[in-house]
Amino acid sequence: MQPPPIVSPEEWEAARLRLLVKEKELTKARDTMAAERRRMPWMAVDKAYEFEGPSGKASLLDLFEGRRQLIVYRAFLEPGVHGWPDHACVGCSMVADQVAHVAHLNARDTTLAFASRAPLPDIQRVKARMGWEMPWYTMKDGFDVDFGVDEWHGTNAFIRDGDQVFRTYFINARGDEALGSTWSYLDMTALGRQEEWEDSPEGYPQGSPYVWWAWHDEAPETGVDRPGLVQLRIKESTDRQEPS
Repeated sequence: MQPPPIVSPEEWEAARLRLLVKEKELTKARDTMAAERRRMPWMAVDKAYEFEGPSGKASLLDLFEGRRQLIVYRAFLEPGVHGWPDHACVGCSMVADQVAHVAHLNARDTTLAFASRAPLPDIQRVKARMGWEMPWYTMKDGFDVDFGVDEWHGTNAFIRDGDQVFRTYFINARGDEALGSTWSYLDMTALGRQEEWEDSPEGYPQGSPYVWWAWHDEAPETGVDRPGLVQLRIKESTDRQEPS
């Protein structure tokens, strides 16, 4: 291995700032891509699909758990997959390991679920072994074939209007590498992060950043202003400037 040049702190900071320009361009490009996703046409899902979950039989609509949006990752946990019966496939297991606490997606009216073809008792056993907490269902029909995930993993996003479900976006292959954080999942949905700075179509739900953040071990408090780190720093700075 041939290391790069060794430089002074001043030269290192100058190099970092040059690269920061490109990083900001990349961030803006991701924002632009997410805005285009929010303008994707919707595809009506008229076929009835059946899953099995902890509460028994479930439809695709049931997977929403009453929320407006649903994200479904097709994980390969089933006979014939390397690692069976003790594990899901290595790649899908890495994806599951990276999933942030789902309470934060729930706070944005969004449910994340995994789906596989293994019987439910096997799914529950592997989940417990690996410490995974996201909802995980057994597919009972052709959902995987119809949504492009029968031979390869992938992540589908849906939205519902009452009982009518629509497919809004799909990410697979290396696109799944970037998923796992609350932000990356919200950025693939039809409604996005639902924050007022986003470029979203008129009438889409939007509110102030930070105020929907919460501790995942507490029930969300509707309408409560929860300041984020930036807001706290601004308040602390203001407090320091006030005369004693």
